[in-house]
Amino acid sequence: MKIMKYICHQRKDRSFKIKNHYFPLCSRCTGIYLSLFLFLIIFLVLNLKLNYDLPSNCKLIGFLLLIPMAIDGISQYLNWRESTNILRLITGILAGLGLAILILSILESLKVI
Repeated sequence: MKIMKYICHQRKDRSFKIKNHYFPLCSRCTGIYLSLFLFLIIFLVLNLKLNYDLPSNCKLIGFLLLIPMAIDGISQYLNWRESTNILRLITGILAGLGLAILILSILESLKVI
């Protein structure tokens, strides 16, 4: 899966493993891409509109959902602590939801959807 190297760093120590086979994505990217994909599909299939179905401050909510991943990543980068794969997955899921909300709200404001 050579294409995966373009969307994730693929460090084995940060990836889930099943029967000695590592996921092609790290745990954080797994959470981001999984939740981003599922959220966008659900919204598009159900034909929901952020402007009407969610609070008017959707962009703020989307941005706030990115903060836990930033805190986790930055604190680990600065060697303040070591994160776990479960925490990376959870913060990735939140970030994926935040990105989906931001993408949909931008597309709606541009009248694309």
